[in-house]
This record gives sequence, C-alpha cells and structure tokens, in this order.
Amino acid sequence: MLMATRCAGRQRDGRACGAWPIRGEAYCLWHSPAHQDEAEEARRLGGVRRRREKTLAGAYDITGLRSIEDLRRILEIAVLDTLSLENSVARSRTLISAVLAGTKLHEVGDLEARLTALEAAVGSRGDAIRRRTALLVDPPTPVADDSR
Repeated sequence: MLMATRCAGRQRDGRACGAWPIRGEAYCLWHSPAHQDEAEEARRLGGVRRRREKTLAGAYDITGLRSIEDLRRILEIAVLDTLSLENSVARSRTLISAVLAGTKLHEVGDLEARLTALEAAVGSRGDAIRRRTALLVDPPTPVADDSR
C-alpha cells in the first residue's frame, strides 16, 4: 500500500504546509532548499503579474468578469482593438464572433432583467403562497378541547 505524504515544511505561523512534495523529496517547491531560486523567481513573477493586472484593469476600466456589464466592457475593448486592424479574413471572423457574443450577452442581460422584475412582482405574494403551501403540506396539529 502506498502512503500519501505531505510537505515536511512549516508555514510562517507554525502550521504544517500540507502541499504535495516534489517527487522524490520531502518538501514542496516553496519549502525545498534545493529549489529556493525557482521559488523566489515564481514569487517575483507572481508580483509582476498582479501589478500588471491592476495597471491594465485601471487603463481599460475593467472591474472584473462578475457581471454582464463587465463582460460587455471586455467585448467592447476587443471589438475596438479589432476594428483598428487592417482588413482581413481573420479580422472579419473576429468581428462576427464578437457580434455573436454580444447578441448572447444581450439575451442573458434581458433575461436577467425580466427575472428580477418577476421576482420583485411576486415578492410578498410569493411569501404568502409559500406560507399557504407549507400549511397544506404540514397542517397545524389540532388542540384537544378538555373543557367539556
């Protein structure tokens, strides 16, 4: 039976690392004395990437990819960049793809707005319906009248 082992290194707070070790070693990349240079370079590149992301997000006014509007902004940037290229078959295909993606975004955004409106309209009516449905499924237990 093969036993799974974890990195023998410790985190700064003293807890066990928990990462998988490099094959044939007791430590993961981050804790391995033999791979210190690689780990330092990986950390440096990670910092560079994060700084570049923040710079680009600010320059293009991108807040993320969490909403339809965020996705529309990315699509808008892609279309504008593509329009600045010379005419070519690849440019035309990219623009057609952008139109299709934009159409899908409009459909999803429209459905999202309609669903929000329906949920708002149902609102308190929905709560009343849920209460009545709960009574039908689990009616109150009758209380015995011992006063006779």
